[in-house]
Amino acid sequence: MPKLFLASGIFHPEPGGPATYLRSILPALQESGWDPRVQTYGNDPLATAYPYPVTRIRRQNLFLRYTRYALSARRHLAWADLVYAQTIDLPLWGAQRLPRVIKIVGDQAWERCVRKGWIPPEISVDDFQRFTGDARVRWQKRARTRQIRAMDAVIVPSQYLKHLVISWGVELAKIHVIHNALSPPKAPSQSRAEIRRELGWPDRPTLITAARLQPWKGIDHLINAVSDMPALRLIIAGDGPDRGRLEHLARPLGDRVVFTGQLASNELHRLMVAADGLALYSGYEGLSHTLLESLRLGTPVLASDKGGNSEIVKQGVNGVLVPYIDLASLRRGIEQLMERREEYASNCRSGLERFSFQRMVGETDALLKSLL
Repeated sequence: MPKLFLASGIFHPEPGGPATYLRSILPALQESGWDPRVQTYGNDPLATAYPYPVTRIRRQNLFLRYTRYALSARRHLAWADLVYAQTIDLPLWGAQRLPRVIKIVGDQAWERCVRKGWIPPEISVDDFQRFTGDARVRWQKRARTRQIRAMDAVIVPSQYLKHLVISWGVELAKIHVIHNALSPPKAPSQSRAEIRRELGWPDRPTLITAARLQPWKGIDHLINAVSDMPALRLIIAGDGPDRGRLEHLARPLGDRVVFTGQLASNELHRLMVAADGLALYSGYEGLSHTLLESLRLGTPVLASDKGGNSEIVKQGVNGVLVPYIDLASLRRGIEQLMERREEYASNCRSGLERFSFQRMVGETDALLKSLL
């Protein structure tokens, strides 16, 4: 039984793409014959049993957590046959002796530069590739590229990310597009109307967005659009560093904008089913789990035309694609989504076979085994 060491920065029960991905795929990889171990940053969770070992390194100061991650990883590396990293910048000293795979779901150098304020806020991830910046920015780019080029294989979930990684000088033969997928979310037993009554929602159009509250998620633009659409309510599900600014922006709209905070997946799915549509107006997406979840639940979507969104949303079929940033187009897109809601809802699952869970597991399993 081949031994697989999965190195990550986050893991269940924390929110986020890598945590969701690992939680869903690991049992299936075990069924395919893998013996996995996970290491992640994070404090001890609630009592949760996993059918594989999970090592958590506490988030203390940078030096301590980095050193402890590296020392703990050495034990797993001595045991493993293969390393599958979920992000860059993990201290995996000595991993060079093993086959190494990394999953890239975005440009972490750009994300860090945005968070640190090292680049102007209007610099998109696509603009960033041509942006020179100062020494800190150039160092982040070089470090990102050096780490990814050293891998034996790179998994990306969309064609958009494939082209992004190619632009960093990574060999084409190393890059493998394996679309994201999730175990199909369990639909609530109640109807949409029953859930709305139970939640006490008024009989008016309701749009939901679900995301980590970061500046590039475009939630401020959704709030601005809703301010000019008095019949519309906006539910914002999620938490993150941008929440305070967004709540201040939404305050004049009163109860037309509701912040739920972080929700358990079953409660989020109830809200998705209850809503008239889901919006993901971000300036940057690799391939969105949120869009896939919404469509599988039968809720049509509005998305920006950025990143991998156009690989999921079929314009005028299961939802609406809107230019980013264009508030007039965003308002028209929301109006179109509401007017044609039932038509789009009937087509939500069209084409989702490309994102089947079985396909993702099979392609991942085959790639990993090819490197042994």
